[in-house]
Amino acid sequence: MYDIVIIGGGPGGYVAAIRASQLGGKVLLAEERELGGTCLNRGCIPTKAMVHCASVYSAALHGDAIGLNFTGLSLDYSGVARHRDQVVSALVQGIGGL
Repeated sequence: MYDIVIIGGGPGGYVAAIRASQLGGKVLLAEERELGGTCLNRGCIPTKAMVHCASVYSAALHGDAIGLNFTGLSLDYSGVARHRDQVVSALVQGIGGL
């Protein structure tokens, strides 16, 4: 028997589950997919990681405006995707450890 059942392991759900547990409740957190929900796994966070990479690349492309010149600059999409996945994985693992 649980004191509280929280549906959804997104940012609101896992925080509510942690707090309810801290207050002494027996908590069940139900998540259909990955801990962290859509924002962390498929939405906000992966998008922001990729936007950051694009921003760094754009800054390097236009570095000559401030005296920075790069030769052989290229974009490796598989590297960008790997970075995105590593960011998401680290954050999911962090939440799992709470």
